[in-house]
Amino acid sequence: MIIELASRLAAAYRRLMADIDMNPGFDTLAYTQTLKAAGVEEKQAEALAAAARDSQAGLATKAHLDALRAELRADHAALRADMRSDLYRALWI
Repeated sequence: MIIELASRLAAAYRRLMADIDMNPGFDTLAYTQTLKAAGVEEKQAEALAAAARDSQAGLATKAHLDALRAELRADHAALRADMRSDLYRALWI
């Protein structure tokens, strides 16, 4: 029961991390254009945009955290139900 829960949590974590890696979430073109419009040279603007994109790699969004929270709540409820039924079974034996 606990091993199964740990396995499900690990799978949820792997899915979350894969989803985060697939989500770019940062518009480097718009950032570069904004910098160039402000007078920054193109090479510098591109370097700053790349640095900003790389610094945000792997960040979870609110949607990622909400999905993980819902999954954890469901697993927690299942674990409580399993523990409760095991306790009642042990008391009646």
